[in-house]
Parts: sequence; C-alpha cells; structure tokens
Amino acid sequence: MYELTVRSAFEAAHFIEGYDGKCSRLHGHNWSVEVVVRGEKLDELGMLIDFKVLKAELNKVLDELDHRFLNELKIFAEENPTAENIARKIYKKLAASEIFDGSTKIYAVKVFESPNSCVIYYE
Repeated sequence: MYELTVRSAFEAAHFIEGYDGKCSRLHGHNWSVEVVVRGEKLDELGMLIDFKVLKAELNKVLDELDHRFLNELKIFAEENPTAENIARKIYKKLAASEIFDGSTKIYAVKVFESPNSCVIYYE
C-alpha cells in the first residue's frame, strides 16, 4: 500500500452561528489543507498518482473557497462552515473527481484553521 500527501492553502472568512464565544463573530483564517491518497497499483512510471495532477485538482476545489465569506456560499447554506464541515466538503468533491481510478482513492482530508488546530475527515 502506498500513501501520498499534497498540501495547499486558501484564505477565507467565516463565523459560527450559534456559537457562544469569539468565533460567533466574523473572522478569517489562513486555512491549510492536506489531502492523503492511498493505493496499491503504480502506473508505468512507478507513480501512484502524479503530485502535480492531485495538487491541481485540490487547487480547483480550494479556488471556490479562496478569499470568500464562507457563510455566504451555497454549500454552507444549511450548516456552519466549521473546519469539520469544510474538510468533509473538500473530501467529497475530490472523491468524485475523475483523477481517481478504482485502485487509487482519496483517504483523508486534513484542514488546519491555525498552525495548532486541525480536523481530519475520512470515510
């Protein structure tokens, strides 16, 4: 089994509706995102998946969030844009991507809202 990870980042603002504390007010983060992919079968070049291809796909997803007010986005119309929900949304969007074949799959998405606080989503 092989496992590889790519990292990227985006900047966005949000607030947590119903939260009793500072996060109920509008604030922003420099979000960092790691995506972990797993698989057993390497291609003819000896790669599980090209880092460049995976990072490009991740950046397409993050471009939809970058420099946005997350609470206003349609994908968060019915839930707070918490780190947990952001990680799940990124995971689902990437998992549906055509870059994955049957042998290579997304394993986890890790979202950092600060250098010391992160959430990991996997299925």
